[in-house]
Amino acid sequence: MIEHRPFLTLGVLQNDWLKARLHFRVGETGRAEHTPLGPLYVWNDDEFAPRSGFGLHAHRNVEIVTWVRSGAITHEDDAGNRARLVADSVQVMSAGATIYHAERNEEDAPARLFQIWFRPRTTGGTPRWATRVCSRESREGHFVTLASGDPRDVCTGALPINADARVRVATLREGTTIRHVLPVPGAAYLVADHARLDVRSVQLAPRDGLAVRETAQLDLTAHGDTDVVIVELLGQGDEPS
Repeated sequence: MIEHRPFLTLGVLQNDWLKARLHFRVGETGRAEHTPLGPLYVWNDDEFAPRSGFGLHAHRNVEIVTWVRSGAITHEDDAGNRARLVADSVQVMSAGATIYHAERNEEDAPARLFQIWFRPRTTGGTPRWATRVCSRESREGHFVTLASGDPRDVCTGALPINADARVRVATLREGTTIRHVLPVPGAAYLVADHARLDVRSVQLAPRDGLAVRETAQLDLTAHGDTDVVIVELLGQGDEPS
């Protein structure tokens, strides 16, 4: 089963500094049919205006993966972590029992990011934070795992998350076709950031979402250079692909 979520049908949050499109319904914002996919329940397409952002605020019992698409974001938390995350950076924050953090665009240009939230396998615990860079060259023509709840992925460089999912990114050049095998049970959500993407018979415009259920593999054809970000849900005994 494949469900197309066009960008223009997504929920909207907007104020004087934030423009956000919501791939999943949050509270009363968004379409009722844009329901969670397993532990994946938030995927926001955010744009922060220059010199703006979220001040110190709390999260608990959530795994948050942030992929910076352009510009830069500055993170700071009550555990003493502070970093400036540039484009092609991923950040993982396991909120645990509670973490307080601020997330701001301290630059003179807008910052664009995907923020992806998961329900954790287990609640409570000590918060964790980590970041890494994934260059375009390292992911051209194939998916690279950014963050994962599978320890085997962590052994090969992925950042750990406390959730039954992995987050991956690929850069596909115009005209490229790849076949991507999904882990059992074959549930995933993907977004093509910059250009049109054909997935089977579905034609995605830039920033459209695609929810996939009970599907073993996907054939992806890029009509323009684009990044593709995918969340794959993991089940017991899944093999890393």
